[in-house]
Amino acid sequence: MHVNNRIMTHAYHITNMTCSSCEQKVTDRLLRIPEIEGVNIDLASGIAKITMSKHIPTSILQDSLKEYPRYQLTEAELNHPSLELTEETKGWLATYKPILLVFAFITGITLLVQVRHGAFDLIHWMDQFMAGFFLVFSFFKLLDIKSFAENYGSYDIVSRKWLGWGYVYPFVELALGVAYLTGFESILTNLVTFIVMSLSIVGVLKSVLNKRKIRCACLGAVFNLPMSTITIIEDGLMILMSLIMLITLL
Repeated sequence: MHVNNRIMTHAYHITNMTCSSCEQKVTDRLLRIPEIEGVNIDLASGIAKITMSKHIPTSILQDSLKEYPRYQLTEAELNHPSLELTEETKGWLATYKPILLVFAFITGITLLVQVRHGAFDLIHWMDQFMAGFFLVFSFFKLLDIKSFAENYGSYDIVSRKWLGWGYVYPFVELALGVAYLTGFESILTNLVTFIVMSLSIVGVLKSVLNKRKIRCACLGAVFNLPMSTITIIEDGLMILMSLIMLITLL
């Protein structure tokens, strides 16, 4: 157990988690307990590190999973080897490799398109980049939309009030990607992007500033990416690009 300003982290073993969907169900239910600040699950070992503002009895944690009786939660041994697998030991680059590769591919491909046309046009490049961004990111979310919606609902301000938003959001991203790709109603497309991403970044900022150790839903349930400043940069970049294009178009 680690204690810091009354914030403590305990380790638990949870049985019968076999996939990312299981991980999301458990995480979502545990985060509904008000005193829990964050949940970090290592699926391979079944070990969950739960950060809480005050000690919560194991029975209450288990009771939060009553909708899924197959998952049994017990206290884990402190010397369990998987408890040492943190972002620091894993390494920053290894942790964020998936999202860095996605951004690199989108950036590289869109720059090559510009080269093919013989000149670099910033506005056209931003159009192409945002098309690629929304199409790729919506693809990953749609691979397991239920897990995405549950994870997104743990921090997004809109999805917390209406869970259905988590199911709608990937299709909004898909529509925006198609709109940028086809040049459909540029002013409307950029305005919707600015509003949607501005709402999205609020929950991200709250989670990062409160140091909640939760999973980022940006790439759906495919990759286990922690919420961090990388997520803020990702959303902030979309807000900035849409704002620049709105100013240019108006």
